[in-house]
Amino acid sequence: MPPGWGPPGPRGRRHGGPGGRRRGDVRAAMLALLAEKPRHGYEIISEISERSGGFWRPSPGSVYPTLQLLADEGLVRSSEESGKKLFELTDAGRTAAADRPGPPPWEQAAGDADPAEVDLRTAGATLMAAAVQVSQAGSAKQKARAVDVLNDARRRIYGILGEVPEPGDTADRD
Repeated sequence: MPPGWGPPGPRGRRHGGPGGRRRGDVRAAMLALLAEKPRHGYEIISEISERSGGFWRPSPGSVYPTLQLLADEGLVRSSEESGKKLFELTDAGRTAAADRPGPPPWEQAAGDADPAEVDLRTAGATLMAAAVQVSQAGSAKQKARAVDVLNDARRRIYGILGEVPEPGDTADRD
């Protein structure tokens, strides 16, 4: 097992991994998304990422083989559209999608996220949005000040990683 990967969690999924990636049930997610409308493989990847709030982005190496497996099982069929494969559910696929209980897999992946991680990602995204706003509407002087603030923030954030954890503070690092 590569360094950083944790043991299998509930439902056999591995949590953690490089960059704190989450893994979910790709097959169930594909059936749910294709029940809505036909999609290309890349659209499936993007939609899962968006719906999970960025906490789960399946790789092409898991999506395309799963699409082939679903086709072999008669649950999806593909057609060419502008040189790309468009996947849609068969009648058997619609039945399989309707029979799946519980919340959509992307909600499960996002729900498994650490609230502190969610807060950190949200803070980072809003900081980036502010930086973009300054880059688009700020004067040269404002942009220079923003660069100083961002550089200081980067240094201070890296400094946090160098701090000794307080007793009782758990870290996900090895």
